Amino acid sequence: MNFINILGLFAGICVTVSVIPQIIKVWKTKKVKQISLLTFSVLTFGIAMWVIYGILKNDFPIIITNSISLFLNLIMVYFLIYYEKE
Repeated sequence: MNFINILGLFAGICVTVSVIPQIIKVWKTKKVKQISLLTFSVLTFGIAMWVIYGILKNDFPIIITNSISLFLNLIMVYFLIYYEKE
């Protein structure tokens, strides 16, 4: 693995883990009033586009980190929709 791939993985990991504290907070408190569904929806769509881009470029750091990020952000979107009802 070369330096560029390591740099890409590190950058992707930083972005991917950044949503985890928010997911944990929402899961524990079940409060989403201050969080924008639109923002997370657009972000999730953008991440899905990065996954497609990574696949087209055959770029594994982009594919791996953004696939995980997509999954985590989909969880957040689900929480936003589900807990908004409560």
